[in-house]
Amino acid sequence: MDDWVKAGKIAAEVLDYGKKLIKIDESILKITEKIESRIKSLGGEPAFPINISTNYIAAHYTASKEDKNRFKEGDLVKLDVGVHVNGAIGDNAVTIDLGKNKLLVDASKSALNEAVKIVKEGLEVREIGKVIQTKIQEHGFSPVINLSGHRMDIFNVHAGLTIPNYDNGDKTRLEKDMIIAIEPFATNGEGKVIEGKGSDIFKLLKKKPVRNEHARKILKIIEKYQGLPFAKRWIDSSMKDLAFNILEREKIIHQYPQLIESSRGLVSQAEHTVMVGKGILTKKE
Repeated sequence: MDDWVKAGKIAAEVLDYGKKLIKIDESILKITEKIESRIKSLGGEPAFPINISTNYIAAHYTASKEDKNRFKEGDLVKLDVGVHVNGAIGDNAVTIDLGKNKLLVDASKSALNEAVKIVKEGLEVREIGKVIQTKIQEHGFSPVINLSGHRMDIFNVHAGLTIPNYDNGDKTRLEKDMIIAIEPFATNGEGKVIEGKGSDIFKLLKKKPVRNEHARKILKIIEKYQGLPFAKRWIDSSMKDLAFNILEREKIIHQYPQLIESSRGLVSQAEHTVMVGKGILTKKE
């Protein structure tokens, strides 16, 4: 329990720190590295690479080592921060508006605020989705129906149970002390995401023998993340491109695709980690 509380507190503090760094003309890579460094300075480790997804990219954008992108006037920026302490995870997100999209930001934020209020033991998960859908639609936008919140477990960001962003009819009930991330996404587009190009975010699928010496060395480094997602830029090796290609081809690692709104609509996001029966773990003090 202590590790979950600590991870949540660090995640909340780092999210607040990170959102203040996101300004027009700032480097996405430099800010990403600052935020990840801050996690470690506070006694945590990234539970996944910092996601900073802009505009119609809903999720799974992390800066590469060669990333030259900077924030522009008008950008709608999603900052998603995950922290783990001994595998216990705090996951939270906020949207920063560098343009004129306050209503869209408010849609996901208010949906999150209303959804966390109803969380209790025995609640059907569809009820959370219903509240989220209603609040987003009240603001004149649509929920992204194929993005969702999720249950979390030790060293497992997505532990099976889906927390929907609309009433999907799922009557699965929340259990006491269950750890869930509630994660509304709102859009002025069609309300669905599709897969885009690779994100440079990877996950170890399974360990198995590999012939190439460089791939074996990289695999040994990857194993220390214990199944959590990791960034290619975290690996310091001149041979990592070759090694990653081999490991992907052998289906030892999986690269997450960027997720983009199907009609290129703008997307906002808000997120908290909640322990059923205990409340929000990522609330800023």
